[in-house]
This record gives sequence, C-alpha cells and structure tokens, in this order.
Amino acid sequence: MTQLTLTKHHGLGNDFLVVFRPGVADLPALARRLCDRRRGIGADGLLIGESAVGYAAQMVLYNADGSLAEMSGNGIRCFAQALAMRRGDNHDQLILTDAGERLVTISETDEPGVVQVSVDMGAVVEIEEPADWHAIGADPMRPVRHLSLGNPHAVVGVEEVGAVDLLTLGQIVPYINLEIVEPGPEPHGITMRVHERGAGITEACGTGACASAWAASEWGLVPATAEEIVVHMDGGDAKVRLHHPLPGRVTLVGPAQYVASVVVDLDE
Repeated sequence: MTQLTLTKHHGLGNDFLVVFRPGVADLPALARRLCDRRRGIGADGLLIGESAVGYAAQMVLYNADGSLAEMSGNGIRCFAQALAMRRGDNHDQLILTDAGERLVTISETDEPGVVQVSVDMGAVVEIEEPADWHAIGADPMRPVRHLSLGNPHAVVGVEEVGAVDLLTLGQIVPYINLEIVEPGPEPHGITMRVHERGAGITEACGTGACASAWAASEWGLVPATAEEIVVHMDGGDAKVRLHHPLPGRVTLVGPAQYVASVVVDLDE
C-alpha cells in the first residue's frame, strides 16, 4: 500500500496541499488527482518539498491542472508553515523555488493554526506583452503593465473590479496571471481580482498582489511616498512593501492557515 501524508493550508483562501518527498513519478497526474475539488481533496495547487543543499527546502509547485508554476506568493507562505510544523520551529527559511531563492520569516499570531509570513519576493521585472494580448480587447487608453516576479502577470487598471467579466478575459489569455485593479478604498490601498494561470479565478494571488501594487504605484493610484500598500482581494488583505529590502524588490506579508492533515492511499 502506497500512502502519502499531506497537509492542507490556505493563504487568504488560495489553498494548497503540501507533501514532502512524495516519491511519485508522475507529479502532474498527482496534482490533478489531489487538487480536484469533486473527486480529490481539492486545492488550487500541490506543493512538493524536496531537500536542497544550502536551503531549508526546495519548493516545486504544480497547479491544479498539473502544469508547473515558477512561484506563488501565497503558496510559499503555506509551504513555509508546513515546513515549520515539520521542523518544529519558526526560524527564518531560505527556500529554493523555480524562480530563485526566497527568504521567509514566520511569526506566531493569537489565532490557532495561523501564522504571519513575510517573504522577500525578489525583483519586479517588466516583460514583453504576451502573445495574442490584443484579443482581450482592452481599451488602448487603459493602464496596463506586463510584469514578472518569476512568473508572468498582466495588470490592468479598471474603474470597478466587480463589473469586469474576469473569467471570460482570463480564458482568452490562460497562459498568464491576469489581475484587474481599482484604487482604494483607502489612500494607500488597492482592490484586486485575479484569474490565475493553471487554476482560474482564485480568492487571492500573492505574486499578483505584488505586481498589482507595483503597477498601482507606477500609475499614481497610491501616493508616491507609499512604502507599503494594502491589497484587498476576495479572500482577504495582504501587504506589499515596495523597494524592500532593496530598491526594485518587494516584500509580501500575509497569513498562512493550517487546515488539516490528510492521508491518501494512492493504490485506491
């Protein structure tokens, strides 16, 4: 009998399954099986933990559809919580991802099963307009930024995020993460919705929050002096610190919540 013990976590409703050294050959198929919300456990993605010399661990992310993703801001917070539970400490973690190394800091909260996690997300880099972007039909006067935090994002400024048919737009460009952003409600805040590559509409996206905060600052949706932006998403709020810890880089701060441990019999 082949069994896996996984833990489930979420970051603002963006949920992940975490397993360390699963010893399974077909990881894309495993991700599709476990992440299926009707026939599996259900999650936006599967996080695989492996050993890596010089690092607390290596994290590899498979989306719910089995595709690989280079990085996830919510995912790495969930992974760090799972790793901390496994190690029995909340020491800082240097985690290797397909987007490079990320330094993670964990602190306890008063809420059971919830930790606050800060992640140095690396540099925000401008990228080329994705193929077939014109098919989305965006008004050429509408602000748009194409950015990478190790994974690709298209951020679009809108008047009201709730009035946009995000599902249809996201399906036109399914190979990128599409964020729509409006200012406020507070001066140092923005409101964002996201259609994620490989997962569809999710309640939150950490790398998307970083890209959106960066774009909002460039567009003047928040004061030029704002060093920290609150990003309101369907699943809750995250904070993005601009030019931290170094110019051109961003730090993401938000919760990770442990949900449950699950034993899966792969032979069934």
